[in-house]
Amino acid sequence: MLAAHYGWVPKFESVDYNPYLTDFYNDMERWSFNIQIYFLNKRFKDVLDISQSSDFIVQDRTIFEDARIFAPNLHEMGLMSSRDFECYGELFDQMMSLVKAPDLLIYLRSSIPNLIAQIQKRGREFEKNIRIDYLKGLNQRYEEWIESYPDRLLVIDVDECRFEDKAEDFARLCAQIEENIKTR
Repeated sequence: MLAAHYGWVPKFESVDYNPYLTDFYNDMERWSFNIQIYFLNKRFKDVLDISQSSDFIVQDRTIFEDARIFAPNLHEMGLMSSRDFECYGELFDQMMSLVKAPDLLIYLRSSIPNLIAQIQKRGREFEKNIRIDYLKGLNQRYEEWIESYPDRLLVIDVDECRFEDKAEDFARLCAQIEENIKTR
């Protein structure tokens, strides 16, 4: 919606061609490291592409989420070994030494019931049996990470702000974005 509204180039997370997603949701412990490395590789490529582009780009996922949210959550749940988690973290740190943070991070805050409703609305087969404890851990980690995020940040409560359904909510979102950055 933002890309269409502002004429920005969208960069969407590729879930249709991920060779690990189904395996991961069927056996999270076995495939946690593989899927995190897959995402890290894809997101790092996106960050490099964005840094070399003169276009204004809006991205639906950041490289930070994997390293600060998803991998730590898997590790804490005992679904990723400490050895794999440490290896992953070192690789992430090396990658981040080569790139910069986004101009603005927009965090869509959501309750667990709203997350479940959105997952069901998407209707992805591989997400049908997603664990509630997994979602709770992710939500908690997002909140902790956002509290300490050092760069420009806009937090939107999507339980209240229904920008995809309500024109007035989308207009309010756009106004908040415009307060935080200059649009082209």
